[in-house]
Amino acid sequence: MAEKIVQVAENFWNIRGSFRIGGVVDIGTQASLVRLASGNFLLLDSYAMSETLLEQINVILGDAGEIEAILNLHPFHTIHVERMHELFPEALLYGTQRHLDRFPELPWEEVRSEDQELHEWYSDDLEFTIPRGVDFISANENVHFASVLAYHRASGTIHVDDTLMYIRLPRLLSLVGLRDRVGFHPTLAMALEKREGAAAEFREWAAEFTEAWGDVENLCAAHSGTLLAETNGGASLGDRIRKAGGRCELVLRKHQRRYG
Repeated sequence: MAEKIVQVAENFWNIRGSFRIGGVVDIGTQASLVRLASGNFLLLDSYAMSETLLEQINVILGDAGEIEAILNLHPFHTIHVERMHELFPEALLYGTQRHLDRFPELPWEEVRSEDQELHEWYSDDLEFTIPRGVDFISANENVHFASVLAYHRASGTIHVDDTLMYIRLPRLLSLVGLRDRVGFHPTLAMALEKREGAAAEFREWAAEFTEAWGDVENLCAAHSGTLLAETNGGASLGDRIRKAGGRCELVLRKHQRRYG
């Protein structure tokens, strides 16, 4: 997957990068650069940028801009963390508890990416939400469902790792009625907490955030790509996300029958 920077809006850039499973299949990854109202910049997630991408970032930053912080939002997205810190050593470094546990030698801030305190600090520019009813850091290292979702309301852009996916199907499949799709990560069944009420909590969370962020126009998803308003040929993104929540019902009902 080719590295590139996508300007989503005036103050929001999505950095598309390469991530190969087993060194073979490239499923891609991402980070995003946000210009804050203060004039400083924020990086959402980490990516080991090439010199070419770094030069483009420096052009965006200009002479006066600086990256004040890096927010690592997915507990299991850790491969590029060290390199991102090397590239921007002056930026405050935030991570989930799993980031702190895996890289205790890095100069992490005490407040974690999942903490409400951090979300309030950046509330003038970003809104955050974390799925309820699921394990945020699963004991199963193959379950990567939960993350901190970030919404840049000024540009109508959601930055999300794994929790929400955008599946871009080959154009040929549209001839048989198959279209691109926004959906929740397929590990939901494994991510749901094995207790009474977990399915109901997830359903309530999905309904709340799709209502609160219903005016969303752009989606930047880690391993699948971007769905932008200018290229969206289907239903509105808000409607797509609501339908994605509805498609979770089979999994949620099955969980409720077993756990309550």
